[in-house]
Amino acid sequence: MATLKVTSLGDYIREQRESAQVSLRQLAKSAGVSNPYLSQIERGLKKPSAEILQQIAKGLRISAETLYVRAGILDEGHGASDVTAAVLTDPTIGERHKRVLLDIYESFRAEHAAGLASTASVEAAKTSATKKSTAKKSTPKKSTPKKSTAKKSTAKKSATQTSAAPAARRTNSRRSS
Repeated sequence: MATLKVTSLGDYIREQRESAQVSLRQLAKSAGVSNPYLSQIERGLKKPSAEILQQIAKGLRISAETLYVRAGILDEGHGASDVTAAVLTDPTIGERHKRVLLDIYESFRAEHAAGLASTASVEAAKTSATKKSTAKKSTPKKSTPKKSTAKKSTAKKSATQTSAAPAARRTNSRRSS
């Protein structure tokens, strides 16, 4: 499939919609906008808000950042990298394949960023724990007198002996009879 040179946001949305084989009505319904409004966006008569662009991107299953860049909301360099630019300008692959490649690339970037964030939080937790244990080591412990357990064990022994004595007497009295 030959790629079209898209000059405006509306043309780009139309190209993405046609590439995904989605009708205007289907996209309007999935994006939560009216058919006439989406048609006006595609013809360049209306400039959609960032929220509407996000809904359209979701309906097309493409990156909202791409639409933001096309609409002029984001600068080309803001979220786009050399990889994104290379994929978008490659004339040897179709729009659908570009969209798939960029979605995969963005998911890898998000996964990597999440991994870095969790690593940073683990490191922060380790640092915090190290500081706490160092603080505990430096403060002297208060000595508390240990309670004597000798009385408890003596009390248990005498209770056991007193309850065992009548049983022993009963056993002895049975043997003698």
